[in-house]
Amino acid sequence: MIDAYEDPGTPDTRGGWRYLWWLVLRQPGRSAAGALLASVWMVLLAAQPYLMARAVDEGLVPGRPAVLAGWSAVMFVVGSVNAWLSIMRHRTMTRVRMDAYFRTVKVVVGQVVRLGAALPRRTGAGEVVTIGVGDVHTVAQSLTVVGPGVGSAVVYAVVAGLLLTVSVPLAAVVLLGLPVIALVTGPLTLRLQGAESAYRERQGVLTARIGDLAGGLRVLNGLGGKGLFADAFRQDSRRLRAQGYRVGAVASWVQALGVGLPTLFLAVVTWLAARLTAQGSLTIGELVSVYGYVAVLIGPVAFFVQMAYDLNRGVVAARRVVRLLRLEPESDEGTLAAPGGPAELYDPASGVRVVPGRLTALAAARPAEAAAVVDRLGRFGPTDATWGGVRLDAVPLSDVRGRILVADNEAHLFAGALREVVAAGHPADEAALGRALYAAAAEDVVRGLPDGVDAPVTGQGRSLSGGQRQRVRLVRALLAGPEVLLAVEPTSALDAHTEATVARRLREARQGRTTVVTSTSPLVLDRADTVVFLVDGKVAASGPHRRLLATVPGYRALVARDTERDAEGAVR
Repeated sequence: MIDAYEDPGTPDTRGGWRYLWWLVLRQPGRSAAGALLASVWMVLLAAQPYLMARAVDEGLVPGRPAVLAGWSAVMFVVGSVNAWLSIMRHRTMTRVRMDAYFRTVKVVVGQVVRLGAALPRRTGAGEVVTIGVGDVHTVAQSLTVVGPGVGSAVVYAVVAGLLLTVSVPLAAVVLLGLPVIALVTGPLTLRLQGAESAYRERQGVLTARIGDLAGGLRVLNGLGGKGLFADAFRQDSRRLRAQGYRVGAVASWVQALGVGLPTLFLAVVTWLAARLTAQGSLTIGELVSVYGYVAVLIGPVAFFVQMAYDLNRGVVAARRVVRLLRLEPESDEGTLAAPGGPAELYDPASGVRVVPGRLTALAAARPAEAAAVVDRLGRFGPTDATWGGVRLDAVPLSDVRGRILVADNEAHLFAGALREVVAAGHPADEAALGRALYAAAAEDVVRGLPDGVDAPVTGQGRSLSGGQRQRVRLVRALLAGPEVLLAVEPTSALDAHTEATVARRLREARQGRTTVVTSTSPLVLDRADTVVFLVDGKVAASGPHRRLLATVPGYRALVARDTERDAEGAVR
């Protein structure tokens, strides 16, 4: 089975079927062993009716106890060997499925990491969650065909051959029965594939909406919009449920036919065998063997239908995985060298200039406008911003990421010990960690945890309050020690006293290094070397906070906590 640190390989993304075949080829020895073990196991199951027929015809009917005992001993040995083969087959196929499961997880996670900041612009969170929760399991389950699927085909051919030695008409019925079943169930499985695809698409949309609602429920409740969104979600849920019923209706027919048709088909074989025995064409032992063959065939024939069902669901899931794997990150064609040292950042779209080594604050009536400037300066999306006169998109992305850090106030917090959460995979010494905690005024967060910095933190920091999460994110950004730090609303969830402390300590901690923060808090703006006031995404004024407060009415209206409408009116 694939190791946690093993390279999963390069997946075949030419289609769903190609991807499933790639999963099989990544473990050829285990797949071949599963097919061989399943084939031998099923063939030995079919051998039991043959041995029973010999025991009846050569031992029981003639009254020869020794011969009967001999054949019974052979049946016992074959059954014991087959029991061991069944155990080994199940173990092997479990490993085949688990390898496919973890290999798919690794390639999906690797692709998500590779896409990075481009992921939200390429696909929805619901799509990724649906793939991780449901599609990966469905893909792995479809690989059952490697073992029992091959074994069913082998035993079907073997039983047909054995029946051919007993009766040509019975063998003909067996050989013709499977194509008839395929003709009946084939259209249903194709219809199931289409219904399953539509259902999965809708499920991904609804999953994303659940995440959005969970994250913004407190805001929606405050705005009085909780009922409106609840009604919309309820309607979407009804549509998804209706689609689920359609998928279930087709699936129930496929599964019902998977049980009913083989039973009906094999009942015909049994009836014909009984008629031939009554006519004297078959012996009693041959009749018993036919009954045994029929019992053996019920499993493989039913599995052929189930296999078609699992494969169609697996292909639908694999296509969704492939669609994610086909996404490409933003192109990185940068070849120019980054500035040798601290350099000015300039955003032509807004006119914002960031002087190196200073604390610059961006203030806007609409926070999204300031965040857009940060995205361009941090190269999170298309940009024509320059860094020391060189276009950011002309510099290799690895150089940009290594020196410019964008710290979003909604950035993800992974589960783990607090020390690991803020270190972000880069171990830090106690002194550096202490300085970062002090600068973010997060000492009380550590004191409130039972094990201090070694206390576990849940995913997204749900075990912390909103203000604590914001300070933990700031600790992580400061601990990284970037040359340029671009922080989006780093203090928006803090009370006034804590916000003033963070503003003062942040300036001290980043002394001599380039820092940009977006905020409309006068406690933060008063600590900035330069405040850039944005109106409609453009620079309207810049300078020290107190001077803007005295000379720019729109800025004064904004930072005095007036409404956005009043602020825009004052600007006009």
